[in-house]
Amino acid sequence: MTTENGVAPLFEICAESHVARTPEFVYSVVSDLPRSHQWSEECTGGEWIHGAPGAVGSVFRGHNFRRAEVVAWAPVVRGSWTTTSEVTTAEPGHRFSWAMRTHDGRTQDSVWGFTLLPADGGTRLTHHFRMGTATEGIRGITAEMDDDRKTKFFDEWRAKVQADMAATVERLRKVIETS
Repeated sequence: MTTENGVAPLFEICAESHVARTPEFVYSVVSDLPRSHQWSEECTGGEWIHGAPGAVGSVFRGHNFRRAEVVAWAPVVRGSWTTTSEVTTAEPGHRFSWAMRTHDGRTQDSVWGFTLLPADGGTRLTHHFRMGTATEGIRGITAEMDDDRKTKFFDEWRAKVQADMAATVERLRKVIETS
């Protein structure tokens, strides 16, 4: 898929699961970002720091942890760190998404989210991630890499994110269905 300027996004990844609950109920869980530690591979929790929780324009500070072996050869953040993100879409029962922010608070072309569709008496839950252009963090990681190393990094990072998202939707399904 290409953007309006004809350039393919750096990452466009999704993972799906069927959840045996209504889209409205699923939305109430996925839009509660402080609970994301219950299903996320890296987010260990967080808090709303600006705006009404889950509303468009609200800002969330996420607390994260990454294991040392993740793309071990590359200079990625390991251990604990925080991020901020801004809610960009909040359509109860349908869609919820947020864009990562730079250190100085600007939204980046890096959007995570969920789309919910009624399906088979429950919900088809799609977790999606799109990074149109490299974020502040990715630019820092790849700044000193030659083209071959960048290609290797992006291939490994894409595989890591895809695996994380598949694990996330499966844990999320279990959390929602047992709630």
